[in-house]
Amino acid sequence: TPTDGSDPSKLGVDRAVDLARRFDATVHALYVVDDRNRPGDWDIVVERQEAAGEAALDDADERGAAAGIDVEKHLRRGSPAEEILGFVEQAGIDLVVMGTAGRSWIGRLRHAGSTTERVIREATVPVFAVPPDRER
Repeated sequence: TPTDGSDPSKLGVDRAVDLARRFDATVHALYVVDDRNRPGDWDIVVERQEAAGEAALDDADERGAAAGIDVEKHLRRGSPAEEILGFVEQAGIDLVVMGTAGRSWIGRLRHAGSTTERVIREATVPVFAVPPDRER
C-alpha cells in the first residue's frame, strides 16, 4: 500500500491491513520521496521528505502490528507513480490498496495526472482505491 501519511492514505493502510488479516497476507508499505523538480536546498528537502516517509511507514507498521499483521516497509526515491508501478512488478505484488483524495469527477479530470489515477490506469494488478471517510 502506498502511503504518504495523509488521512486518505491512512485509510488505505487500514483497508490493506484488514484485507491482509482476512487473507493471511503481508502488507508492503511504500513511501516515495518525490525527487521531481524540487527547488531550493535539495539536501534539506530530501531530509524532510525522508523523515516524513519514515514516520508514515512507522505508522503503517503500528497499524499492522495492532491487527497482528506483518508490514514490510519500503522507502524509495523518484516519481511516485513510476516507483509504485515498478515496485509492484519487482516485488510481485498481487493487489495495490491506495487511499484517494475523493475528488468529484470534475476534480479528477483536472488532476488526471494524480498518482492514484495513474496507478489505476497503468497497474498490471488490481488496484483498490479507498475513498475518504466522509464522516471525519
